[in-house]
Amino acid sequence: MSDSMARKKVDGGEFAVLCIGGFLLSIAYGVTFLIPVLVGQRGGDEALAGLIISAATVSTVILVILSGHIADAIGSARAVAVSGLFLAASALGFAIIPSAGLSLMIVGFILGIGWGAFYTLGPILVAAIVEPVHRIRFFALLSGSMMSGIGAGPIIGRIATGWSMPIETAFVFAFLSSLAGGALYFLLHIRLTKAGKILPHVNKISFGATREVIASPAIYSIVMVGIGGAMFGGLSSFQTSYAKAHGFDYSLFFIGFMSAAILSRLFVAGYVVKKDPLYSLLILTSLTLASILLFLMLTSSQLAYLGGAAMLGLGYGLTYSVINGLAANEAPAGLMPQSLLLFSLAYIIGVFGFPLIAGNLIVSSGVQTMLYVVLLLAVLNFALVLFRIALRATGANEASVQEKIAALEDGGPGRRGD
Repeated sequence: MSDSMARKKVDGGEFAVLCIGGFLLSIAYGVTFLIPVLVGQRGGDEALAGLIISAATVSTVILVILSGHIADAIGSARAVAVSGLFLAASALGFAIIPSAGLSLMIVGFILGIGWGAFYTLGPILVAAIVEPVHRIRFFALLSGSMMSGIGAGPIIGRIATGWSMPIETAFVFAFLSSLAGGALYFLLHIRLTKAGKILPHVNKISFGATREVIASPAIYSIVMVGIGGAMFGGLSSFQTSYAKAHGFDYSLFFIGFMSAAILSRLFVAGYVVKKDPLYSLLILTSLTLASILLFLMLTSSQLAYLGGAAMLGLGYGLTYSVINGLAANEAPAGLMPQSLLLFSLAYIIGVFGFPLIAGNLIVSSGVQTMLYVVLLLAVLNFALVLFRIALRATGANEASVQEKIAALEDGGPGRRGD
């Protein structure tokens, strides 16, 4: 990608369409957190729900790998528009298929096709037309819009059941919102085409590019987002089970999480991006760790439940924004899209793959056991940040020593005999 292309700024109208469309498409993923309820009403358990959710892993991984090729062929915005059709089809499938077995696993596979393409290409579309210095901020705004849609999905389900409507109502709503979101991205494609902002053929992933990205500092953010995706997938996909076990209203979790994630990305992200990203991550991963401890220890207070969700939204939400920007900015020269593809791939594997493990843990050992595993994942992310800080400090010390040695060899103040 040329420097001039990388420095292009997305204008307000285009970015507004990105965000609104992202919100509408994300509702289809958000309603999947209601799958345990849907499956339970049809005679299944959390293990089956986890299997259905994880069926999306295979198709999503395939689409993440192919999305760069698809974007190069038809344009990123138009590819996202097509993904909206798959998201709509999956939402409709969950709503109308009465059984809870293989047929819903096929629907989950279709969900993965739509979500994989949209989730991967949205950030690439933004990163390509936003200056590097502003990427973390714009990523935060886009992901905030996506998080709004994700959080809205289960809240829509709670409202529907509160009004004595079937849980399938939320999936029908997601079907309609996906069609609307896809239409917006198609209009965006037309607008970008007219403005001459269609991206060059630079998005394809290859083994060589993958090796270069893995060997770069971007790998730390890629690993962290995979771990974070597993945490989010486990906590969100089975929040209905956790709330039921402790007598909570599960909508409180999504209200607290979504509110904190959105507000922090709107009002705190601009401050965070001006600070040292590693020290910011140290604080944010600590908050995430503390929120999971709250879920484990304070199991009888609705207020603590809401507070833990808000703390998770702040810590996890901003962590995601920071590492998303780092994955782009620390990628090898010319391989920013490929780095973001691998970033998306790691997240998808975590967020769709871990529910399979989590569902079986809940059935065999209970919700608390699943939470202990999530706590371990949070500790791993915290340790990764500490490792990066220590690695940088060691590198800085080594550089300082080398500078002093060079100064002495060049006749610096410590040299004798002159």
